[in-house]
Amino acid sequence: MLEISGVTRNFGGVHALSGVDLTIDKGGIVGMIGPNGAGKTTLFNCISGVLPVSSGEIRFQGERIDGMRPDEISGRGLVRTFQIARGFPRLTVFESLMLYGTDQPGEGLVQSLLRGKASMEREKQLMDKALGIAERLRLSHVLDNKASDLSGGQKKLLEIGRAMMRDPAMLLLDEPMAGVNPSLVREIGERLVTIAAEGVTIVLIEHQMDLISRLCDHVVVMADGRKMIEGPFDFVAGNKEVQNAYMGTRK
Repeated sequence: MLEISGVTRNFGGVHALSGVDLTIDKGGIVGMIGPNGAGKTTLFNCISGVLPVSSGEIRFQGERIDGMRPDEISGRGLVRTFQIARGFPRLTVFESLMLYGTDQPGEGLVQSLLRGKASMEREKQLMDKALGIAERLRLSHVLDNKASDLSGGQKKLLEIGRAMMRDPAMLLLDEPMAGVNPSLVREIGERLVTIAAEGVTIVLIEHQMDLISRLCDHVVVMADGRKMIEGPFDFVAGNKEVQNAYMGTRK
């Protein structure tokens, strides 16, 4: 589903990515782990078009996407979230979800003034979709709250909800549990399992190993801007090279 071939990304003399080769198949939840500075977020930025690659190729569902704009990539079904959920603080939860709906004819000046049948029908579809996503993510009780008034965990759920409004085939989630109250961590994990079961492939950057072991079908370990190893969690966790680079074995 996602093919990354020889991808490099340089910042002056710093090699943030040094020839990443990675293939992610359709289905399930893939965990991406590695020490700080391993290149995980930089790789997400290159995949999603936030940063251009210095060299190499990225293909999504057979189509080359490196060099495309972020909106073009998300329009093809590859959507990402960010570690810090920013959003639009003055919009309500419902308005935030509606903003990310696709194919809105009412966005055009003429349609917005005339309020044609197609525009109203699509708006009704998006309203139903937004309400459904809010219910699945347990945000229904805060639909009228401003995004700025949400808790850290609720902001992360809203970030996921906005991504789901784009009808993604693949979700790239950059530390969705970071800064979240422990009581909401399990709930977010349960929501991710449900989303994956509905056919959305999830790639998840996370530092909490208990979550990776519980949620992920496959784990990719990065270090020094490269893929070090991949496989089931028990396999990578038992690898001495991974322990030395990431988990910190004692001498």
